[in-house]
Amino acid sequence: MKIFSNLKTFDLGKPFKPWLRKILVNTAINRYHQKQRQIQTEEIESLYNKSDTEKTLSGISYQEVVGLLQNLSPAYRTVFNLHVIEGYSHEEIGRILHISTGTSKSNLFKAKEQLKKMLNDFFEADYVRTR
Repeated sequence: MKIFSNLKTFDLGKPFKPWLRKILVNTAINRYHQKQRQIQTEEIESLYNKSDTEKTLSGISYQEVVGLLQNLSPAYRTVFNLHVIEGYSHEEIGRILHISTGTSKSNLFKAKEQLKKMLNDFFEADYVRTR
């Protein structure tokens, strides 16, 4: 379908085979990346679909982690999710969100710094409560 839908982009002055090959290769690569993300998502979901979803791992539960991520600003949270969870590169994130690669890197850095601070505050508060 992609070949027929992109036929209008074909330059008659150039050979057909390389153009066709490029579409096929790019489609295969895109499909591979989609499958990889799907496999990773399924693995993550299978970890948390167990009967005890409230199970605490290393002192913090899944819901608490999600809550901390929700406290990030939308820009930081979006870049963090795309890069860390979905596995996109900064260049891909820039194209998706229409921002520069540098902005993507900066937002990820700031998101990580905010998460570190939130985690420190979380564990300090937990330490004070248990004493």
